Amino acid sequence: MENVFDVLNERGFVAQASDVEALRERLGRPTSCYIGFDPTADSLHIGSMVPIMALAHMQRCGHRPLVLVGGGTGLVGDPSGKTEMRRMLTAEQIRGNVDALKAQLSRFLEFGDGKALMLNNADWLLDLRYIEFLRDIGRHFSVNRMLAAESYKMRLETGLNFIEFNYMLLQAYDFYHLAEEYDCVLQMGGNDQWGNIVAGIELIRRKSGREAYAITFPLLTTASGAKMGKTAAGAVWLSASRTSPFDYYQYWINTDDRDVVRFLKLYTFLPLLEIAAVEGLQGQDLNAAKTVLAYEATLLTHGRENALAACEAASGVFGRRRLAPDLLPSSGIPRDVRDETQAVPTTHVERHRLEEGIPAFELFAETGLCESRSAARRLIQQGGAYVNDMRLREFDLRIGVSHLRHDGILLKAGKKKIHRVRAMN
Repeated sequence: MENVFDVLNERGFVAQASDVEALRERLGRPTSCYIGFDPTADSLHIGSMVPIMALAHMQRCGHRPLVLVGGGTGLVGDPSGKTEMRRMLTAEQIRGNVDALKAQLSRFLEFGDGKALMLNNADWLLDLRYIEFLRDIGRHFSVNRMLAAESYKMRLETGLNFIEFNYMLLQAYDFYHLAEEYDCVLQMGGNDQWGNIVAGIELIRRKSGREAYAITFPLLTTASGAKMGKTAAGAVWLSASRTSPFDYYQYWINTDDRDVVRFLKLYTFLPLLEIAAVEGLQGQDLNAAKTVLAYEATLLTHGRENALAACEAASGVFGRRRLAPDLLPSSGIPRDVRDETQAVPTTHVERHRLEEGIPAFELFAETGLCESRSAARRLIQQGGAYVNDMRLREFDLRIGVSHLRHDGILLKAGKKKIHRVRAMN
């Protein structure tokens, strides 16, 4: 099975990672990992989808996700990425939010014996004895190093209170507790969590002598610079009662052209080879890819029935976007929602020719990716030609049946022009 670190890295999830070679080796066998979720509301929003999808990839690759809901740390509040102290919630409010998040996250992960676990750090943090905690945990932390962390440096300008200052210790203790009780050696989170996660790694090393690891995700913005999941109307929530499935679908269908490929990698499970075909699309053809993105994202969050209803409702209001059957064929969009328009230009070549092999420069000229064979030679020699996302090095390399994939052979000239070759009997 493919190493999950490679999966996450190729799809754009990895901003930073600690001791990459050792981590990748560790992920070659079943591993427990965790991400914490803040229970300050009764629903997560699109900004939480990257960590959720990362956990889903971990599970698909044979690892055990631990979903940690911060029922304890939520009473304190994480200063990371904040310019002011967040509103304090009561224990009753936190408990209600935790219950709602448990139900929501179960749509993305499979829970049960030997599978993903849902945990609440209130179960161990609320019973901590303060003096013992300072003696056993606090002595391992340098105040100077804590103040150097970005999450604290930002807040020092506006005022950092003592409650928030404790957050790094509590999150580090969470990691230590999960390592001891659940053999969890990997914590993942947003890039602003790097200092907190590394503090946990150091605590585990000091107290138990074990190795632990970190992966952080990029803090995403759209191509226009807007914060991910924010609209003029406010946040886009995963709860249908806060953001309807139709509005959720519309958020994704309105994706900026520059973000489509990146979002398909992050927010769907579609194969990377299929997503690569989208890189050469423009205009109406790219709109078809947005339909796939919107459907797949809504399917994951709200289920098949709501995704289909949103797709059909959008078609009725705005008109159907023409979608070729060969565009992102692994998408769950039913065939009757597609039509016969070829979004990716395709040439059918007799199979016996592919069995013999066709010189690359001839095939690039024949499919119209280059205006002539000599232009094709130059393109290949300059390193601008690709077969199935592999850069061509030899202009006369024979392209044939060994290059066929389930959706044909994908040829690319530069970054924009793409063409598919299919075998014809």
